[in-house]
Amino acid sequence: MVKTETIIAVKNVRESSLFYQQLLECKSEHGGDTFEILTSNNNVVLCLHHWGEHEHPTMLKPVENNGNGLILFFRVDDLQTIFKNAQKLHAAIEKEIHYNGNSLKHQFTLRDLDGYYLIISA
Repeated sequence: MVKTETIIAVKNVRESSLFYQQLLECKSEHGGDTFEILTSNNNVVLCLHHWGEHEHPTMLKPVENNGNGLILFFRVDDLQTIFKNAQKLHAAIEKEIHYNGNSLKHQFTLRDLDGYYLIISA
């Protein structure tokens, strides 16, 4: 089995952690100012890493258009609840819930606190 655990660099780990916990109803497993592990049902959903910590070459400093070429794609059980969570957070919703003929699923798109592009799909 192969499993991916995505790590993104963020400006503020604590704020981003709270954003994702409230958006996706996931929980913190690590906590702190430099690194966070977010889980749902004992599975890693996303890891957050503070820019410039631990000398990872792709995470040394933010540039314009963080995440260019990257889409964080999340499948969720309750799309309506997650959409309402995004609205409560005043998230930057780029496209409201719509049907995607390619994936044959309903989804919506938004940006997180660092400008990463997220697709939330049923």
